[in-house]
Amino acid sequence: MKKKESSFKEADVKQQEVCNDSTLETEEEISLNNEEVNGEVLTESSDEEVDLTDSEIEQVEEEKSEIDILRDERDELKDKFMRALAEAENARKRSDKARREAEKYGGSRFIRDMLPVYDNLNRALNATNDKRGEDEKGLIDGIELTLREFSNVFKKHGIEFIRPEVGDKFDPTLHEAMFEAPVPDTKAGEIIEISADGVMLYDRLLRPAQVGVSSNTG
Repeated sequence: MKKKESSFKEADVKQQEVCNDSTLETEEEISLNNEEVNGEVLTESSDEEVDLTDSEIEQVEEEKSEIDILRDERDELKDKFMRALAEAENARKRSDKARREAEKYGGSRFIRDMLPVYDNLNRALNATNDKRGEDEKGLIDGIELTLREFSNVFKKHGIEFIRPEVGDKFDPTLHEAMFEAPVPDTKAGEIIEISADGVMLYDRLLRPAQVGVSSNTG
């Protein structure tokens, strides 16, 4: 009995080993088949991707070309905008400068027209300096008062007078030589007479001082 049971057990073990071997072979075959199938699928998928990329190359290039065109148009419009902005800023600055100059120097023509009146009053006052009497006192005081008012108004509007003195060096940037004369005891280029004061409107010369200059060479 014991020998029979042992024989049965050995037969069962052998049968189980055979089954296991066949199962392993089957699993290996299935794995190989799966790899082959997957390989075929991957190959087909890869081939399809390459085919799609090749077919879309022309379209991609066209889209890229359109993007480049749009980018160029954008850059051109941006350049035009920046130029227009700069031109507008320059125009604003020019306008502000013109406005400031108009406010500052706008009355220069009127001032030039008033200068002969001021000069004549000065000449009248200088002519009466040697003849101050009771009869002329009221007239002279009136002339002096008028000249002071002129000076105050001129100063208020940025006008300054250039008043050289006899013996000063002639300056061509501020003085105008009306005549030359060889006056004794003077040096060439010295002012010997003042005919009219010069006038400055802020930093602009409206009229140079009119003077006589020595031409003495001794």
